[in-house]
Amino acid sequence: KTGVRIRVDYPQGVGADRVADAAAVKHLYGGPACVVDFGTATKFEAISADGDYLGGAIGAGIGISAEALFVHTAQLPRVDLVRPPSVIGRNTVHAMQSGLIFGYISLVEGMVQRFRNELGPQMKVIATGGLAETIAQETDVIDIIAPWLTLDGLRVIWEVNVKSGREGK
Repeated sequence: KTGVRIRVDYPQGVGADRVADAAAVKHLYGGPACVVDFGTATKFEAISADGDYLGGAIGAGIGISAEALFVHTAQLPRVDLVRPPSVIGRNTVHAMQSGLIFGYISLVEGMVQRFRNELGPQMKVIATGGLAETIAQETDVIDIIAPWLTLDGLRVIWEVNVKSGREGK
């Protein structure tokens, strides 16, 4: 029991992290909302005004993208995922950092706008995951940074089950 209705084609296929994020958003922030989770994958999750999980979008995480450039190209180095001095890189490292950081910012801004088109202008954007703060500093589309959102969701789910007498069952 999660306290969240999962309104997708195959509810059993929704990852536990995505359900936990939805539970946290429903109980802590309310909907409609879009969760942007910067993990191994970059995930966008849609939460309705009623707190229902509606689905989302999943793409490669920024770390995987950076690693792919290093592993699958002949001469590109590994780079730190930090903001470069300028969007126009004047060396290979800065050019890669620009493509990764500013490219992901554009991805986030574009996807948030598309989610907002479907969920409405009052939609909140909640960022979580390792690079949430780094990306949030570079864009104004993120309303809330919630580094522990998934853990908050697990706590909320536990509380829902304790209140319903399902603890330990």
